[in-house]
Amino acid sequence: MEFIWFILIGLIAGWLAGILMKGGGFGLIGDIVIGIIGALIGGHLFGVMGISAGGGLLGSIIVATIGAVIFIFLLRLIKRA
Repeated sequence: MEFIWFILIGLIAGWLAGILMKGGGFGLIGDIVIGIIGALIGGHLFGVMGISAGGGLLGSIIVATIGAVIFIFLLRLIKRA
């Protein structure tokens, strides 16, 4: 059951990051991948900085979305280079 929540949070975070970064979305699989990678990046950054977004679903979505936005930003920087 945790795997389904992980995929769902990744999907929501990837979709939100696509909207926030004016990317328009990356399709179902793309949103999931970006959201999952974003969750890893966001979780690592929040842990290093000692910040807690709170537990539960909403906190996880916030952390994953912030990480996904950072991931999309980095991808765009690399694409321009």
